[in-house]
Amino acid sequence: MAKTIVLVACVSEKRNRRCAAKDLYTSDWFCKASAYARRSGDAWYILSAKHGLLDPNAEIDPYNETLNTMPAASRRAWTQRVLRSLEPLLKPGDVVVLLAGTKYREHLIEPLQRRGCRVEVPMAGLRIGEQLSWLKAQIDR
Repeated sequence: MAKTIVLVACVSEKRNRRCAAKDLYTSDWFCKASAYARRSGDAWYILSAKHGLLDPNAEIDPYNETLNTMPAASRRAWTQRVLRSLEPLLKPGDVVVLLAGTKYREHLIEPLQRRGCRVEVPMAGLRIGEQLSWLKAQIDR
C-alpha cells in the first residue's frame, strides 16, 4: 500500500533552547506547514539544513544554517545525506510532498522519481503570502 510522506523545510525563526524539532521552528509558515503535514501525510519529516532529514520528535539545539546561502556542492552533498535517510522509508509508488523552497528541493525531485515515487510540490511558484493562504485553506478544510 502506497503511503504519503510530507517533507517540511526548516526555517530561520527558532526557539533559543533545545527541544523537539517540531517545536524548535516557530514561524507562522512552519506552524501551518507542519499542521498540514500532520493532517495530510502518513508520516512527515523536517528538511534541516544542519541535520538533513529530521524526525519531528528528535531533540535538537538551535542552529543558524540554511541551504539558501550554501554553495551548490554543499547542497548536493546535503541532498545525498537526505536521500540516504529517506531510502529505508520509501518504496516505489509512495508519494513525497515537498513543502520547501527551490534550494531545498532542487536535487531531491529527480532521484525520488527515479526510485518510483511520485513527487508533489503543491506550493511551487507561490510567494510566501500565497503559501500561507494556501496552507490555511488546506488546514481549514
